[in-house]
Amino acid sequence: MLQRFALLLTLVCASSVVVSAAEQPAFDAEKSKLSFTGSKPDGKHDGGFKKFTADVTLNVEEPNKGSLKIEIDATSLWSDADKLTNHLKNPDFFDVRKYPKITFESTKIEHDPSQDKVNIVGKLTMLGKTVEVTIPSMPKLTEDMLVLAANFDIDRTKWGMNYGKGKIDDKVAIQALLVFKR
Repeated sequence: MLQRFALLLTLVCASSVVVSAAEQPAFDAEKSKLSFTGSKPDGKHDGGFKKFTADVTLNVEEPNKGSLKIEIDATSLWSDADKLTNHLKNPDFFDVRKYPKITFESTKIEHDPSQDKVNIVGKLTMLGKTVEVTIPSMPKLTEDMLVLAANFDIDRTKWGMNYGKGKIDDKVAIQALLVFKR
């Protein structure tokens, strides 16, 4: 029973759960959240994106055929300080005029049978560069919704975001909460 539940969760991570082939639940933008925390020796700043969409597909019979795709409107970037928000939008960081979209597309879903978590491996494209990332996720499935929660770090310099190197930490903490209606 526990293995079956773990398999179901794996499938959920790739999308939503249906007892047959594949299901594509509807993204709930109002309940979903995508944020980040950048840090430096003397403090930290929180930020995120107000506008993004996500599409998820789950295949219960073949979990590896599940998928997750996220598209972020980089111009919707916000932070806890107006001056910082403007700086983050310029070419030193996200360069939102030149690169108005950030995308993530899964390439595989990995399930850890010893835990109720899945790793979503995929390609994160920002600033015109694509880098493979692994997103550990804790899926939750109910009759009404699928929730994917993830907390992970990325190295901003892999996308050429080198401004403030040595004064600003290279690692940025990402917090994602994706909610889908079934």
